[in-house]
Amino acid sequence: MKLAIVILNWNGKQLLEQFIPSIIKYSQEADLYVADNASTDDSVTFLKTHFPKVQIVQNKINGGYAKGYNDALKHIEADVFCLLNSDIEVTPNWLIPIVQEFQLNSNTAIIQPKILDFNKKTHFEYAGAAGGFIDKYGYPFCRGRIFNSIEEDKGQYDDTTTVFWASGACFFIRKTTFESLSGFDESYFAHFEEIDLCWRAFNAGYITKYVGASTVYHVGGATLNAIHPKKTYLNFRNSLFTITKNAYGFLFGVIFIRLILDGISGLKFLIHFQFRHFLAILKAHYSFYSNVSRLLKQRRQLPKKKNYYKTTSIVWSYFVRKRYYYQLLVNVLKF
Repeated sequence: MKLAIVILNWNGKQLLEQFIPSIIKYSQEADLYVADNASTDDSVTFLKTHFPKVQIVQNKINGGYAKGYNDALKHIEADVFCLLNSDIEVTPNWLIPIVQEFQLNSNTAIIQPKILDFNKKTHFEYAGAAGGFIDKYGYPFCRGRIFNSIEEDKGQYDDTTTVFWASGACFFIRKTTFESLSGFDESYFAHFEEIDLCWRAFNAGYITKYVGASTVYHVGGATLNAIHPKKTYLNFRNSLFTITKNAYGFLFGVIFIRLILDGISGLKFLIHFQFRHFLAILKAHYSFYSNVSRLLKQRRQLPKKKNYYKTTSIVWSYFVRKRYYYQLLVNVLKF
C-alpha cells in the first residue's frame, strides 16, 4: 500500500522547521509532501534548502484547507493520503496501526489516530480527540472532548472503533474514496470541511474509524471564546451548510431548532460583550440564507442515510443534564 503524507502550508516556516524532522524520522513507510498554498514567506526555499527529499506541490492561490488539498492531491499518486496539519508532532510507529487497519479491512475508508494536546500531553486535544460524532442539529463532539470539557488520556480510548467523523488535523483517506466523493467542498474554505466529507462518506456507505494505537500531538485547538471571530463565522456557517446538505429526514424542523440554538449562542456572546463573535454569527446566518438555494440543490443530488446522529441534542445533554464527558453519554446515545 502506497501512503503519502501531505502537509498543507501557508506561511508556516516556523512550524515546518519545528515538526518536519519528527515526521521524517518516524514516517519511513510514507512519501512526504508539502502542499504550499501560495506562501509569501520563505517556506518553500527553506524546505528546498534543508529538506530536499520533501516533495513540494505548489498551489497557485491560497484557497484554504478545502481547495488547497483538492488542488494538491490531484498531483500525488498514492493509495492512501494522510492529510497532516503542520503543527502535528508524530510518534514512533504511528503509521503501523493505521496501515494495518487499511490492509485488514477493505471497507475502512477514513481513519483518525488518537490526538493529544502538544502543550498538555496528558490530555486529549480539542480538534478531534478520540474520534467525532454529531447530534441531530449538526453540533459536533468527540470522545475525549465535549464542548470545552477535555478529558485526560487514561487509556479509556485505546480501542479501534467506528466513528462518524475524523479530524482534519490528521486525516487518513483512501484515494479512491476521496475521488468518489469529489473531495472537499471548496465553498467552506476552512473549518467543518472534514465533517462534511465524512458525512457524505457515511451517506455513501463508507466507514470511518478511530485507531487508538496510533498517537499524535497537536498544537492547535481552542475554546470557542478564545478563537478568532472569523473562525466563529466559518464554524457556524459551515455547520449549517453541512446539515442542510446531508441530514436525513425533515430538514426544516431541524434547521428551525438549530437557528434558535445559534441565537442563544449569539446572545451569550452579546451578554459577555464579545460583540465581534456575536456579529460573526449574524454574518454566518446571512451567508447561509444567501446560499440556501445552492445547498438545497446539492441536497437533492446527494444520498441520505438514517441514524446519522449519536444523540438528539448534545447541547441539552451537556448544558442541562450536565453530562460533560463522553462516557456519561454512553447510556443515552442513540447512534
